[in-house]
Amino acid sequence: MRVIGTAGHVDHGKSTLIAALTGTHPDRLKEEQEREMTIDLGFGWLTLPDGEEIGIVDVPGHRDFIENMLAGVGGVDAALLVIAADEGIMPQTREHLAILDLLQIPRGLVVITKTDLADDNEWLALVEGDIRTALTGTVLEGADLVRVSAKTGAGLDDLLRSLSLLLQDSPPRLDLGRPRLPIDRVFSIAGFGTVVTGTLTDGHLSVGDEVEILPSGKKGRVRGLQTHKKKEASAVAGSRTAVNISGVSVDEIARGEVLVTPGHYQPTRRLDARFRLLKDVAAPLKHATEVKVFAGTAETIANLRILGADILNPGEEGWIQLELREPLVVVRGDRYILRRPSPGETLGGGQVVDPAPKLRHKRFDESVLKGLESLSKGSPAEILFQAALALGAASARETVAKARLESASAELALKECLESGMLVALEGPGTSASSESLVMPAPHWETLRNNVMAVLAAYHKALPLKRGMSREELKSRLKLTPRVFNAALKQLDLQDGGAWLALPGHEIRFSTTQQAKAEALLKKIAATPFAPPAVKECQAEIGEEVFAALVELGQLTLVSPEVVFRRADYELMLAKVREEITKNSQVTAAEVRDLFGTSRKYALALLEHLDAIGVTIRDGDFRRLRK
Repeated sequence: MRVIGTAGHVDHGKSTLIAALTGTHPDRLKEEQEREMTIDLGFGWLTLPDGEEIGIVDVPGHRDFIENMLAGVGGVDAALLVIAADEGIMPQTREHLAILDLLQIPRGLVVITKTDLADDNEWLALVEGDIRTALTGTVLEGADLVRVSAKTGAGLDDLLRSLSLLLQDSPPRLDLGRPRLPIDRVFSIAGFGTVVTGTLTDGHLSVGDEVEILPSGKKGRVRGLQTHKKKEASAVAGSRTAVNISGVSVDEIARGEVLVTPGHYQPTRRLDARFRLLKDVAAPLKHATEVKVFAGTAETIANLRILGADILNPGEEGWIQLELREPLVVVRGDRYILRRPSPGETLGGGQVVDPAPKLRHKRFDESVLKGLESLSKGSPAEILFQAALALGAASARETVAKARLESASAELALKECLESGMLVALEGPGTSASSESLVMPAPHWETLRNNVMAVLAAYHKALPLKRGMSREELKSRLKLTPRVFNAALKQLDLQDGGAWLALPGHEIRFSTTQQAKAEALLKKIAATPFAPPAVKECQAEIGEEVFAALVELGQLTLVSPEVVFRRADYELMLAKVREEITKNSQVTAAEVRDLFGTSRKYALALLEHLDAIGVTIRDGDFRRLRK
């Protein structure tokens, strides 16, 4: 499940574009519809040409509502920077682009809208040239430019195809087992109670889970979940999610708070961060400046302390410590934005390095600055884990090489990762830093395990009369190398039939009607055990699926495409043929026919089957036992 966000100047057609793509107009407030201007966040969803369903967050473009925009644009997988063809780049275009860059939104497209108002190719070429210049040095440098008109529909199909390609190589959000949902809307539904919405990250939620609202600490339980207005038993990381909560009233929750599962997160009133001041800000940034902090959907006032300098000049980077007026819920690595409260201006942003420093730092202490540099790179275990996340399943040696750790620290880091469960050893204990044994980061392993279970569950539901899915088909579905596939299977509790795999507890179960038909057929075959009805006749009598199930269950044995025996009769015939050859050193088809009082068709089918499975070998008209 992916979420994309819009960005761009007011009245450049973001909401109209979303309405054209999704059939849902994101402006839900009466005031928005009357003013034809987005004030708060809007949402929609659509299905891409490749079948993937994505959510869209529409954000305001007007400078008066820039802070509502910040609540929506964080946590998206991709951005659509919307620029009207008749106006080109405008002030809020540049500010939104700067925010996308500060938040390091991983990928995006530029959508040139209202092309019906500017169909002069020379003008459009000039607009595109200006856009390319503005994108230089940002996360959207090199992004595709797509021309569209929401009014006429021109270019919308091209936009959808470009979105599909953009998200094709986008990795799914990792399930770290610690879900958090920054809340962007709170409301009540009659008969259901409190509902909050947001983009779920770092884990999944299930109906019945105990949850906590931070920083208030209010606790409740998940009563229901929806994604794109569809009820779900579980919501996955990365999805736009609506959570119906029991035990917490709507007036006890506010936008900016975070819904979590208990025990994983703590609010903080102080944080250390790396900060970049935008190059086009009005003035240098001084120590002890009061700023607005935006993280996730939350905002609060903070006192900014510059470490190692008195001021930061436009375009410069540095270390800062923020003393927060209200607590925030953040973790190391989270992105944030700072704005000047008055007059309103986006100052810059960066990444949280320490979400809860114990002390108020001495500003010019070299040990503090060196400690922050080291912390920004992470502990050896964290560095190794990040390397593993980039590689997926890989040998311990490859993972250590990717992390560029020295041998002594690498061994300790690997041990810590394995013991803490951050990494999973796929090929048994005794894995060392120089080992070729496969390791996999826990989030990847959890995703793989869930995928295996989901694929097999869907297979059993679609084909309940099959014992299991073939190994090759499962490997193909999962798109794994043979080594990773075989190593993973050893860690999973599955029924392993050699050629097939099934979920624990799965077994073929006939309906009452199917069972009656199966018993009737077996009884009919028993009446003439060595000259049974032909395969096609059996299939016509009970159905191909039930017939195949009897073969899989071992109650019937196929010896050729036309001939089938009951298993017990087949075993008896096999024993008798062995006995006859042992006594006479050989046997003919005619002798086998006479031995069982059957016809040549059945005798030949049996002997050719025994040749094929290596019991007998043909020598002219005779069969002998294969050595």
